Amino acid sequence: MRKSTTLKTLTATIAAFGLLGAAPAFAAVDSETAYILNTFSFLVNGALVMWMAAGFAMLESGLVRSKNTATICLKNIALYAIAGLTFYLIGYNLMYLDVTGYIGSFIPFWSPDDTEALSGIFPDGGYSASSDWFFQMVFVATAASIVSGALAERIKLWSFLAFVVLLTAIIYPIQGSWVWGGGWLAEMGFSDYAGSTLVHSVGGWAALSGAIILGARKGKYSADGRVTPIPGANLPLATLGTFILWLGWFGFNGGSVLALGSAANAIEMANVFANTNMAAVGGVLAAMILTQLMYKKVDLTMTLNGAIAGLVSITAEPADPTLGMALLIGAVGGVIVVLAIPFLDKLKIDDVVGAVPAHLFAGIWGTLAVVFSDAEATFVTQLTGIVSIGAFALVLSTIFWLILKYTIGIRVDEEDEVMGLDKAELGLEAYPEFGRGSQTL
Repeated sequence: MRKSTTLKTLTATIAAFGLLGAAPAFAAVDSETAYILNTFSFLVNGALVMWMAAGFAMLESGLVRSKNTATICLKNIALYAIAGLTFYLIGYNLMYLDVTGYIGSFIPFWSPDDTEALSGIFPDGGYSASSDWFFQMVFVATAASIVSGALAERIKLWSFLAFVVLLTAIIYPIQGSWVWGGGWLAEMGFSDYAGSTLVHSVGGWAALSGAIILGARKGKYSADGRVTPIPGANLPLATLGTFILWLGWFGFNGGSVLALGSAANAIEMANVFANTNMAAVGGVLAAMILTQLMYKKVDLTMTLNGAIAGLVSITAEPADPTLGMALLIGAVGGVIVVLAIPFLDKLKIDDVVGAVPAHLFAGIWGTLAVVFSDAEATFVTQLTGIVSIGAFALVLSTIFWLILKYTIGIRVDEEDEVMGLDKAELGLEAYPEFGRGSQTL
């Protein structure tokens, strides 16, 4: 699935020392201990990825207006729950069970099978079935979280959640089977270590399609082409959300080593953590410097998205680059965000939190950048994967959005949009003390 050349090289080196008669550098662990460590890695790193749901909720809550805060919080916890349900009902088997090249099995209701381990048989590289399911499931929720922020402040709650069902049950697992399920792109040699394309670009394509079909927020763009900035209500909260995402990304990329049962695994995971951190550093610094040059002031929101873009960029291959290369890969991601956000505004595509530049555009860049550090990857193969997955996600997303638009509708009434979705859809306010007509007791 998501194995890089680093692990192969380290394993071969250790084996070579043994063949040469040198003293082994590391004592090998027994198969049961390796099994336990691999399972532990999935569980802990999966918990870190789950915590990214809180990061998305806080980032998006900070970048929307206060009248829409409670609604965006509800969407984030609901989409996480939906992702868990759909991955249990159909997603995991569709992505991993009996993949024929283009699709897995439609057999419903995934269930764990740990018969070998319970019998005392621990295959090399093995791990608990439920730990693998949990780790894969939290990735699905990440893809859905990307969509919620881009379409905030004007989409109907239940229409959005209906799309999340389709995204997590159909779009994500089918394209995921092409690579991580051992399908046709994996056989071709396409490489996406932890999901720059399979997770982030897929969420980005769904968000882009939805933003175009949904339309911009009222007052965002004028007829003469002027763009009216709509600032978020709580930038400290958005900053906290970015830090939470940064922390969670260590589990996102680090857990994608898929093992912790040997010294080679541990070394690779450490390299992944270090490169992941350095790419975010590059994204932050590049966004700061470029906004200072372009606008004569540093833009905080673009800097936050610069960090995320740096993280997305390194996700396709966080094990093989040097620290310096990781820094540059992340920095390019930061530049992409700063240039792409105003570009989307010129096209009158309203992306509330900058999700499309940070996840889609930076994801494409990161997937192409694999060729700089992985000798087995080719530009043609990487581009083939990007285009095929992008076309699949974009076409199906567009079909699903249009079906929802012309059946139950996807956009709230203008009056509800002006009032705010918290009152219109939930009948409450996130900050009632500051609302109109509030009284001090």
